[in-house]
Amino acid sequence: MTRNAAGVLPDSEISRFVESSVVESANPVESDQIQPASLDLRLGSVAYRVRVSFLPGKGRTVGERLEVFQMHRLDIDEGVVLEKGCVYVVQLQERLSLPGDVHAAANAKSSTGRLDLLTRLVADGGTEFDRVEEGYVGPLYAEICPRSFSVLVRTGSRLNQIRFRRGATSLSDNELRILQHASGLVSGNASIDGGLGFSVGIQRDNSETGFRAKPHAGIIDVDRAGLYDPTEFWDPVFASNGSIILDPGSFYILASRDEVSVPPEYAAEMVPYISMVGEFRVHYAGFFDPGFGHSSSGGAGSKAVLEVRCHEAPFLLEDGQLVGRLIFERMAAKPEAPYGVIDGSNYQGQGLKLSKHFKRHQVPCAGRG
Repeated sequence: MTRNAAGVLPDSEISRFVESSVVESANPVESDQIQPASLDLRLGSVAYRVRVSFLPGKGRTVGERLEVFQMHRLDIDEGVVLEKGCVYVVQLQERLSLPGDVHAAANAKSSTGRLDLLTRLVADGGTEFDRVEEGYVGPLYAEICPRSFSVLVRTGSRLNQIRFRRGATSLSDNELRILQHASGLVSGNASIDGGLGFSVGIQRDNSETGFRAKPHAGIIDVDRAGLYDPTEFWDPVFASNGSIILDPGSFYILASRDEVSVPPEYAAEMVPYISMVGEFRVHYAGFFDPGFGHSSSGGAGSKAVLEVRCHEAPFLLEDGQLVGRLIFERMAAKPEAPYGVIDGSNYQGQGLKLSKHFKRHQVPCAGRG
């Protein structure tokens, strides 16, 4: 790897950041926190219930704002329930001393987003969620707002992840077209305009095509995998001639129509499509690791699972409708362990799939476009 190369930083450079205290923690960073192109972040020992979501703003710290907005303090060492509809702030165990040429972005982990567990990174002096400026030195915090289910968390729980970038990383539309031709980033027809557009897959035979969160379900322990019966938390969603109607305020798990493949030399991030397409938001958890769905990593194409929340009005969602974009980024170097090669690649080769917390329930998805 060329030292200080532009791009998303791979696992090997993240490891060097840990060794050199660019990333530091009172509790040593664990090896399985380091992902192909990101670092899992761990909750600290104290959660603050706050009155409102907030950003500290230039020249102010999160701690100073907590003195104004906190309602009560919770010790989470032994585990505590974060209530649906409430907002919490937790200082993370990791803190940063970024070099002057490196900035960072965060996102919820896939399993977090699939629980409708809104989790955003906050840094001192921050004016945006999930963004850390070049040269930042200081602590990190997670703002957590359970939307559909109350959750049990504890010190060390991993809800979000951070990706480090050096210089310009995004591919142009022309570069995307070349890469699509060479590697088949999406299995169907590629819609490239400010990124790679992707569409939702809705069954055309009136069969099960997704899941809708039940409004009065129980508590989910975020650190337990394969424990919960999905029927206690989710209702199946059935298509009607290739469409479904989204109910305002409801949360859905759906899947993309086409399979997605991310070559190991690249990373991707899912961003919502322009607001004019309808009254809904797609995807809280936006990072796609190098190797996701790629044949060299055992993927042979994987569906992108869509976390969909409908807003003010009922909305008709139809098979093949564009709902989001994938922004592809070049890696500074190929990761040593692309997604699918390492243990814990829970969603390689996935179809429509709930988070890892639930007993297996994967249904067929609409076919290739």
